[in-house]
Amino acid sequence: MAFQGSLAELHLPDIIQLISVSGKTGVFHLVDGNLKGQIYLHEGRIVHATLDDVSGEEAVYALAIWNQGDFKFEPAAASEVRTISKSNTNLLMEAARRLDEWRVLSKKIPSVEMIPEFVVQESREGQINLNTSEWLILSKIDGHRSVKAIGQASGLSVFDAAKILYGLIATGLIRLRDRGTPPTVAAPPATKPRTGSFPAMPAGQAAPAAGPAASAPAASPATELVGRLNKVRDVCNHVLGAVGESVVNKHYAKAKSELERGAGSEAIDEAINQIARATSILKGPSTTDALLEQLKTVR
Repeated sequence: MAFQGSLAELHLPDIIQLISVSGKTGVFHLVDGNLKGQIYLHEGRIVHATLDDVSGEEAVYALAIWNQGDFKFEPAAASEVRTISKSNTNLLMEAARRLDEWRVLSKKIPSVEMIPEFVVQESREGQINLNTSEWLILSKIDGHRSVKAIGQASGLSVFDAAKILYGLIATGLIRLRDRGTPPTVAAPPATKPRTGSFPAMPAGQAAPAAGPAASAPAASPATELVGRLNKVRDVCNHVLGAVGESVVNKHYAKAKSELERGAGSEAIDEAINQIARATSILKGPSTTDALLEQLKTVR
């Protein structure tokens, strides 16, 4: 005889505990919209579970944090696939622990289908220290991936990805938006460089006006270098957008200050190297290669 109900009324660990003590063999079918999962029992013991492309213990833990959807238990022959060796007690204790922790996480991450995006704060000061896992998660944020997709791209469970994202949200580095809602910060237009990202050039250091070379006044080496640095800034802003704004701003200001003190083109080269390193972390090697390729044309 089938046993069914709503996960909004009964949490999965409690349901499994109820069935397992009776020594039943069969399968739990769990459905939440387009998501479908299964948990297989053999004589009351959990032996296998699946959810999308996840199987085993992690599938049980992922299903255990569902707070909506429907379940149905059907008696059936024992599953030939065995992906779980833990006892029900240990498995359900961990599932219950994650459920309790998820109740806290859900205050800032109400759905794993929401999309993380970066927060750009003009007044942010001081150094931000991130660990390897946080950098990994940040590198997967592209304005399109959901919390769930970021976990998959990072090789982490949705639960572990959500825990890291929770900390990044709490520190104000990122925020979440609903799927279908346009990004809060748009990328800079392709034909117009971002404005307002860097301080205006002091008077007397503007690039020479366009016109025949014979009629234009000769630019000093310092002015030419500042002009090149401005072009580097504009290219970096175009490629990186809001994600890399603070990094580009930092290295632009440092290089410009060194040029004003008499430094040469090495100050610009160092700024490019530092921005390229940050780009590799924030957006990956392919974006870094594209950035450096465009910077080759800057003279």
